[in-house]
Amino acid sequence: MSESIGNVTAGDQGSAAKEAVGRYGIWSMGLRAEDPARRGELAEAVTEIEELGFGAVWLGGSPGVRHAVPLVEATERVTVATGIQSIWQYEAADSARQFADLEAAHPGRFLLGLGVSHAKLTDQYRRPHSAMVGYLDELDAAGVPAGRRVLAALGPKMLELSRDRAAGSHPYLVTAEHTAQAREILGDGPLLAPELKVVLETDPGRARAIARDYLALYLELPNYTNSFLRLGFTEDDFTGGGSDRLVDAVYAWGDEERVKATIDAFHAAGADHVALQVVDDQPRDALPRTAWRRLADLLI
Repeated sequence: MSESIGNVTAGDQGSAAKEAVGRYGIWSMGLRAEDPARRGELAEAVTEIEELGFGAVWLGGSPGVRHAVPLVEATERVTVATGIQSIWQYEAADSARQFADLEAAHPGRFLLGLGVSHAKLTDQYRRPHSAMVGYLDELDAAGVPAGRRVLAALGPKMLELSRDRAAGSHPYLVTAEHTAQAREILGDGPLLAPELKVVLETDPGRARAIARDYLALYLELPNYTNSFLRLGFTEDDFTGGGSDRLVDAVYAWGDEERVKATIDAFHAAGADHVALQVVDDQPRDALPRTAWRRLADLLI
């Protein structure tokens, strides 16, 4: 079982984060739910994730620190992380205050994942790298340790920033090849924790159909398509919800042997931790607990 992150020196921040999150985590949009009536359901689900042995829970849907609080309160050891909080949606000063409050109540249990989102999703989007630098400067001034934050980094400049100003990187929608390139830029020390989508379906046609239905939205966002172009994909790979080649690179799908092999390939490429997002034909805010159990049986 992983251990909590403490306040550490810059040289130790990556290794402390690695120990805290372990090798496998669960990425979920459903665990970010706003509805107070679901609080009991979420507490039960995150408690089971901890009991299954996953080291971290990553909250999707641009969560803030406040979304992590009830999950931290419901558990004892698992790291709860934002995956990823948009810097345009949450002021740095507010995030720092909420971080301090959560840290005082539950030391070492929270990891602040930050990202610049996408131009199509926010009117404020300007000079994202400079904006992130300024945001980190504010967090530094407010006392949020670099070792307690990770950045959603796709390109080289943001990866370098996650190496120099954070515990590491939590890139979303990437391939094993991107993971290898990210590791080369980060070096050995920082945490590299890519998100990976999982479809527990053995029929190729159905598995890829489920994958494409979910992937289509992301293929309208240039930050992702530009990342894929740098990896050698072409515009043709972005049509119809994604080519077989693209789907197979960004999803682990199939029987247990194939799914595990894909996850293992990300670790072999340099990932310290893989945040697993189950994708199925249910609503995006569902809690696929049966699938989480299957993954735990397979991996832990």
